[in-house]
Amino acid sequence: MLRTSSSLSLPSLTDFETFRIWRSDASQWLPAAIDIARAHGIAASAPRVFATGTNLVVALDDRLILKIFPPMLRRQFVSERGSLTRLAGRLTVPIPEIVCEGERDRWPYLVITRLPGILGAEAWPALPEEQKEHVLRQIGTAIAEVQRVPPGELLRIEPGWASFMRGQIEGCRARHERLGLPQKFLDGLDDLLRDAAELIPLDAPPVILTGEWIPENFLLSCRDGDWQLAGLIDFGDVLTGWGEYDLLGPSAFMSAGRSGRVRNLFEGFGYTNAEIDFAVKRRLMALMLVHRASDLESHVCIEGWQQKASDLYQLQELIWPT
Repeated sequence: MLRTSSSLSLPSLTDFETFRIWRSDASQWLPAAIDIARAHGIAASAPRVFATGTNLVVALDDRLILKIFPPMLRRQFVSERGSLTRLAGRLTVPIPEIVCEGERDRWPYLVITRLPGILGAEAWPALPEEQKEHVLRQIGTAIAEVQRVPPGELLRIEPGWASFMRGQIEGCRARHERLGLPQKFLDGLDDLLRDAAELIPLDAPPVILTGEWIPENFLLSCRDGDWQLAGLIDFGDVLTGWGEYDLLGPSAFMSAGRSGRVRNLFEGFGYTNAEIDFAVKRRLMALMLVHRASDLESHVCIEGWQQKASDLYQLQELIWPT
């Protein structure tokens, strides 16, 4: 790993909130990013900062992107680097390639290729319904394709699935009370959590999970009115575990409780409509509530879902209709 030396240093930050505030002013870190690029012989003639996301991300030109990870998020660097290396050449959907890597002032970084396409978050809202179903089928297929790749060294990412799930289950109720989940759903949460250890396989052979199949993390392209999944990006939260975990992002952010969308997502993944029975829905509901980013109030994209469902049983039927 190349270690650069320069007077353009990156600071020592002790907490995420301090980092977030510092990151919001690109003038504080863009000169160091450009200097890192130049240390690798990359001109960075037209840098463009990406304002969203967690880490420092800048397009150096129309071909390359630099991602810099603060020391407190080194795990994301390890995850992204390991995932891109493991998945390289094994998927039909394009993913970035690692061009070079290094570290400055304990901040690791990757220079990766920039994929063509439109960010899903920009394109998705305007897609016709049949195209949304079409894209969700492709997403289900891509999730299954990723999960067929042997995890290899990604199995070393901590925490492991069993300990991760136990921790998420333990902290689930406090999390949703803090986030303001309506009481009628909280009333059924303890029963669901008691079932969760049996509903959610803890010792099944683990598969690669990106954890976040959401519109911000994939690219789309359109040809003759036909939208296609054009690329997958952002592998900083990869873990390994039970495959259904990766169905939660598209279920919450994209399916909108529409049976056609749900059917296409799951058929792409490899499940028939008949297989989406009560047990599967109950497990998915449990997984959605213990997901590390779980926030139903913000994430379930079904208008008025709080009024349409009176308990968690009705909510799972609303999210995954058959």
